[in-house]
Amino acid sequence: MAIDFHSRANRSTYASRQADTGWKAAIRRIVEPAGKRVADIGCGGGIYSLAWHALGASTVTGIDFSQAMVDAAHEQATGLADISFRQGDAAATGLPPASADIVFQRALIHHLRDYGPCFAEARRVLAPGGILIVQDRTPDDVRLPGSAEHLRGYFFECFPRLLAVETARRSTDTAVRTALDATGFAKVEMSMLWEVRKVHDGWQERRQDLINRTGRSILHDLSDTELAELILYIEKRLSPDGPIVEMDRWTVWSAVA
Repeated sequence: MAIDFHSRANRSTYASRQADTGWKAAIRRIVEPAGKRVADIGCGGGIYSLAWHALGASTVTGIDFSQAMVDAAHEQATGLADISFRQGDAAATGLPPASADIVFQRALIHHLRDYGPCFAEARRVLAPGGILIVQDRTPDDVRLPGSAEHLRGYFFECFPRLLAVETARRSTDTAVRTALDATGFAKVEMSMLWEVRKVHDGWQERRQDLINRTGRSILHDLSDTELAELILYIEKRLSPDGPIVEMDRWTVWSAVA
C-alpha cells in the first residue's frame, strides 16, 4: 500500500539524514541563498530546510501537508533561529504575497495530480524577480539501470510493476516547462543532478535503511515478503565490503517570477 505521510510511524522517514555538499554546490550554481527568504514547500522532516539555513538564508519557512512531518521538522531544528515550520497545502500555503525570494519544491510535484496550482501559489508567494526551484524526477531519470551507486534502479529490475507506478507519476521536462510558462514564470532552465543521498558504512547499514523503507515512498507499494526479496536481489549485486555511496538522479528546474 502507498505510504501514509500522516502516520506518526513515518514521521522520521524524511528527517533522518543531511543534504549532501554536492546538492548545496548545485543550488549555489542556480542562486546565492545568503540573505534570501526561503519557502520550502513539501518540506517533509526538514532535511532541506536545514540545508537552506546552513547556506545562509535569512529566514526559512517549511510547509508540509502532514502534521507528523512538521513535528519531526520542528525537532530537527531545535535551537535554530530564523527557521520555522507549519502545516499547509502546496497550492494554499497561507504565506503572504511576495514574502519569499526563493521557493523550493523538492520531490513534491510527483505527488500531485495537477501541479499548476502549486506553481501558481509559488509565484504568488515570490517577490518580483524571485526564483522557483523544482527538484523531481522525469521518466528518463526513473528508467536508469541499477548499479552499486544507483540502487534505486534495482527496485524496478526486481519488480517491473513498480516501474509502471513510478513512471506514471513522473512528469516530462516538456510538461513541467509548459506548466511553468502557463503560470507566468520566465527564464525556465533545466539541469541534471546526481545527488548523493547517503554514504552507508556498509551493506548492513544500507540493508536496514531498506527494511525501514527510509525516504523511499515507492517501497511502500511492496509487501514485507516482496521487500525481503528485493533486499536479497540487491545484496547479490553488491560487494559486501566497504562503504556504499548511494546516489539518485534528479532533474532540477529553475524559473523567475
